[in-house]
Amino acid sequence: MKLHWIQDQTGKATLQELQLDIVGFLAILGEGSVLANAQVSTLSKWIFLPRLLPAPQALMRPTRPTILEPFAGRVTGVYSGNDRDSINHIGNIICDANSLPEFSVRVVSIKRTSANRLKSKTVAPLTLVLFIGFFLSALLLGLSIGKKDGMSILATVLLSLLSTLIGWGNKWTLKLPDRKVKKGKVPKGDVVIRYPKGCFLVVRCEEDVARELYFAPEAIKYLLEHGPAYRILSLVGTMMLMGGVICLANAQIELQIAWAGSYMLLGAAYWIVAALPAKLHWDYSSYNVENECFSDSDMSSKGYPSANKTFTQALWKAIVVAKKTDWVLRSNAAPDTRAWREWLREAREAASSVKPATEQAKGGIPTWEIPDWDPQAHLVALLNEQAKEDEKKEEAEVEEDMTPLATK
Repeated sequence: MKLHWIQDQTGKATLQELQLDIVGFLAILGEGSVLANAQVSTLSKWIFLPRLLPAPQALMRPTRPTILEPFAGRVTGVYSGNDRDSINHIGNIICDANSLPEFSVRVVSIKRTSANRLKSKTVAPLTLVLFIGFFLSALLLGLSIGKKDGMSILATVLLSLLSTLIGWGNKWTLKLPDRKVKKGKVPKGDVVIRYPKGCFLVVRCEEDVARELYFAPEAIKYLLEHGPAYRILSLVGTMMLMGGVICLANAQIELQIAWAGSYMLLGAAYWIVAALPAKLHWDYSSYNVENECFSDSDMSSKGYPSANKTFTQALWKAIVVAKKTDWVLRSNAAPDTRAWREWLREAREAASSVKPATEQAKGGIPTWEIPDWDPQAHLVALLNEQAKEDEKKEEAEVEEDMTPLATK
């Protein structure tokens, strides 16, 4: 059986017979890895740097996002009465507790240390991949000039300047809301966050911090505010992408190999960066986050979480720190029944004896002592008592309904 190899008519192996017309498809692959950090990357000042960018069409959308992507969870103010069914993007980045184990509880204290606004880090993994794209663009331009390949030169110029055009259309700044009226007393800003896995994050902070991070909407201000102008810019970018891919398909085979290797390297780099924790790309040094712990916390785990076997135990420990229980029913963390209301009253009384975590009990870390009170046993007893009362009430109602029939 005769196999087909890369060779000319004389049977001699040659690169000139190698077909890489589909190399242009490599330029538009990898949307997921690009979109994973699209918002924080377009916040960076390096977004205008001309460079190779995989899947540039992912950033040329008909409309731009007006908010940062929220995370799943329930955020409730302990004293303020505020309640939201999602977690603001910035609040989740600063305290990324959504990876907590099931039914665990973590406590943090957050303070505003400066008036500086949140921004993307100047030196971060995203910065590295931007400069890799710039280096590859410069390298390909040099190779194209050396090979005197006009099509490859044009492809390099179009696809590199496309990233600058995209940067102009998507560059934005973040503005967190602040309280306009400073007069009068405001309630404490403590917040309890309940995640889908039944774990809790208790945030001890001032009301201004709670408003900025968790309750008020995050404002996105684009450099190019005019909507129609952005759509025209996206159209021009689309034409540049098409032209660049067409030119690339007609470049010399040696340069097409270099282009293919460049896009494969870029795709791998963006994929690796997309897999990293999102907080690595943000500069939130204007906030000071201090971890606190419980007397039974796992000090070897990140954030010193306290592990629990049931949701009731986790809820009890959140109440130990919060001291109040109104937020529990407001956030639908517990059913609004007689047994649960009585349990919440008992839990509040038991938690009232716990002193604030001011003593440095565990290696200089503020520690909350857990009272000797079994939340699960008390709840089971109350539920059994309610079940018996409901059963007696049903029997009484049945007897009352049957009485008229017996007297007829």
